[in-house]
Amino acid sequence: MPGLLVALEGLDQSGKQTQAARLAARLRADGRAVTLLSFPDYATPLGGELGRALRGGRAYGPELMQLLYVANRYEHAGTIASALAADGVVVCDRYLASSVAYGEAQGLDPVWLRDIQRHLPQPDVTILLDIAPEVSARRKSEGRDRYEQDLALLGRVRDSYLRQAAGGWTTIDADRERNLVAEDVYAAVACALAVP
Repeated sequence: MPGLLVALEGLDQSGKQTQAARLAARLRADGRAVTLLSFPDYATPLGGELGRALRGGRAYGPELMQLLYVANRYEHAGTIASALAADGVVVCDRYLASSVAYGEAQGLDPVWLRDIQRHLPQPDVTILLDIAPEVSARRKSEGRDRYEQDLALLGRVRDSYLRQAAGGWTTIDADRERNLVAEDVYAAVACALAVP
């Protein structure tokens, strides 16, 4: 059984964290070795700096923010590569496409955003948990970070995600009951695992 890198993408509050954890648990129950990662990882030095910026403690521009996000992923590149080499499944709550989506929504070049991530392990399966910005706001009305508060920005992020998804991702309507979403997520990954 070969290794598989799965990326769950989508707006904040689309259910990525919940669905990543549920997918990991189900794959483990199937007997697969699973590594579950969430980006950004605020426990690392770079992740801590990102957290401060998102809470308003730093005034970094979009280019520097995306470089920090990407560097935070590079901090875990060895872990991902090792898990895949051992035929494990790596499930990421956000991954490469989030920098493209959020960066492009802020006027950055999507080609550059993809290029600076080319040496990271590339996902085998990318699943977009699609919701409208208004759904994101409804699901979390307080304590939203600087990106979560800007519905116009989130609309542009969603547009970028949908453009990227046209390249062969699985897009799932995440504005539904979470068990239904979980079944669709699992089905997409099970299909990829079944391909020799």
